[in-house]
Amino acid sequence: MKTKFLLIGTFITMSFFVGCSSDEKTNDGSGSAKAITNEEIITNSTIDASVEDVTNIAEDQFSAQLNVNSKPGGPIKNFLPSCATITTVLTNNTWTKTVDFGVEGCTLNNGNTVKGKMVVSFSNDFTSSTQTISYTFEGFYHNGKKIQGSKSIVRTIKETNILVTPHPVSTAAIDLTITFDDGKVYTRKGTLIKEMTSGYDTWFDWDDNAFVVTGSGTTTFPNGDTFSAEITTPLEFNASCRKSFAVKGIVSITKNGALATIDYGNGECDMLAKVTKDGVTEEVNLKK
Repeated sequence: MKTKFLLIGTFITMSFFVGCSSDEKTNDGSGSAKAITNEEIITNSTIDASVEDVTNIAEDQFSAQLNVNSKPGGPIKNFLPSCATITTVLTNNTWTKTVDFGVEGCTLNNGNTVKGKMVVSFSNDFTSSTQTISYTFEGFYHNGKKIQGSKSIVRTIKETNILVTPHPVSTAAIDLTITFDDGKVYTRKGTLIKEMTSGYDTWFDWDDNAFVVTGSGTTTFPNGDTFSAEITTPLEFNASCRKSFAVKGIVSITKNGALATIDYGNGECDMLAKVTKDGVTEEVNLKK
């Protein structure tokens, strides 16, 4: 990638949220919703992919900057494409880092396209084991969807029940607006915890990274329906799959009394999930 260094900084941010799409209310006006449809789940999965890629862009940049003076122990495998331009500035002890994918856009290694800018800011005190990071967007699009909003992320290095070895753990307060190319607007709010369980000691190789995500939140859809989502079995992501979807884990979703669960499988690198509604389970291709 092309990098313009005014001063060197580092950042991490993250975000991933699993929700569900909206459905029409019944004709009697009671407010009761029909069952959650597979098409709604597929629509929702495209939002998940957008949020996951934003997270990965930040993770990759943080790792690269954190280890800027380190010697790689093997071939360097980056997440960002070479067309991305990074500008780093330090002002009054605050780093501002801009990742610019240009107006024509870039293609990530998982095939998703991005254009526009992400702007990240954080303190220059990198000796602290805990950092607070915020970021915003400037004309940023993911697969044609405009991403707007802000995040507050607290990143720590600590032991957890998932992994006793100290490792990066990020807690994100999410507040995003996603506008599809047809003009429909979706919002997401919630809190998610992302643990980097593998690859944190091999900064030069993005492909060996693995993450576990827990948390909950709500998604509001164009017709005003609100979905609640809770990760009941931690979601697992493997960077080597080069997909924007979890390879394991279960999410429970509700909408006006309608219930569904999404099971992401047993670790296979695919875009398939088992969706259960009213006791009936079927396989759904989440697509891009």
